[in-house]
Amino acid sequence: MNGPSIFISRIRGCAIVDDAGDTIGKLRDVVISERTLSRPPRVKGLVVELFARHRIFVPMQRVRSIDAVQIVTSGVVNTRRFARRDSETLVVEDLFDQQVTQPSAPGPWVIFDVAMHQVRNDDWEVSEVAVREATRSRRFGRPFTRKGQVSIVEWSDIAAMLGSYGQAAEQLLAEMEDMKAADVARELHELTPQRRADVASGMDDEKLADALEELPEDEQVQLIQSLDVERAAAVLEEMDADDAADLIAELPAEMAELLLGEMEPDEAKDLRRLLTYEEFTAGGMMTPEPVIVPPDATVADALALVRQEELSPATAAMIFVCRPPLETPTGRLIGCVHTQRLLREPPSVLVSGLIDSDLEPLSDQSDLHAVSRYFATYNLVNAPVVDKAGRLIGAVTVDDVLDHVLPQDWRGDQLDAMSDSEEAN
Repeated sequence: MNGPSIFISRIRGCAIVDDAGDTIGKLRDVVISERTLSRPPRVKGLVVELFARHRIFVPMQRVRSIDAVQIVTSGVVNTRRFARRDSETLVVEDLFDQQVTQPSAPGPWVIFDVAMHQVRNDDWEVSEVAVREATRSRRFGRPFTRKGQVSIVEWSDIAAMLGSYGQAAEQLLAEMEDMKAADVARELHELTPQRRADVASGMDDEKLADALEELPEDEQVQLIQSLDVERAAAVLEEMDADDAADLIAELPAEMAELLLGEMEPDEAKDLRRLLTYEEFTAGGMMTPEPVIVPPDATVADALALVRQEELSPATAAMIFVCRPPLETPTGRLIGCVHTQRLLREPPSVLVSGLIDSDLEPLSDQSDLHAVSRYFATYNLVNAPVVDKAGRLIGAVTVDDVLDHVLPQDWRGDQLDAMSDSEEAN
């Protein structure tokens, strides 16, 4: 459900506070990212001024509430100085005072405010634009601009005059909005490298990340290298950790280190750990973020975790019971529980009582043949990976195994086959 519109000029200068009520800084601008002419820009985050004009970026995912007095955020603040990407627009700096044409009224109009609203959870977008008629007159023999009539218009009414995309790219982006990741990858695969980079610049980080995972390895490398460092790091953060690590491993060492340094520390830490393993080992194939619960978790607790929308079906198929800490590398792995088993038990039952005692975990050094035999023997789609100390460090899923068993260029062949099938139909 859409939330009420919030005009940015009314909250500019508001205090930004953390969960504890401590003031972090003041709001100076809002960062938006254009999508298509048919869809309003997405609000990516806030530009916050800390001290001595030091400005940082706070993503909208961290914003908990906004009112006329303050904006409440959560999580750890990244104090790296804000630098916008080519695909981003600053509302106050770039749009305020821009001259536009009112479709329903002649004469020059200027933008003096922009509103945003929350469409779901932490997803915000531009909703309306406030424009004012600008008329020229003379006072004391000198020209000046007299403030005239005010009008509130939809973004779509003025987007064509502010858009930065070429028409062909615009049309393709519009078509991609409701496509599955594999279909988006097919469209990108068929473009020239330069055209692919142009279209990628207009895509959301998450959508581009999903599509990247479906592209052939050489095209992944080519595309990530076409992005500026900050954008490339943001896209890598949206990818599955094992896929991001595989991509980084194919980049020149200097660029790989630059991207890791640009990423959020926790995200970079996971990727650095994966990069220490050989590619065709369980440690090199695993995801470092399986579903983990403590020994006292109930069936209801575990099912709440596997309901998370961002989990793949394979990742959600197995729950791992571990001693604290519950982030990889965890405390000792106690055992594994199949999600299907959870569905047959009362919500109050302890998960630790449902452990599959026949399953032994994989060693992080297990090679591809050992991992493949393990999946075939136990008929699994998800398997635990432990280190020498018996700590859970990740999980290998069946799609990770297939990625390494199939020929290196299988993604390109698959995308070509999809295109041939579409043409035949």
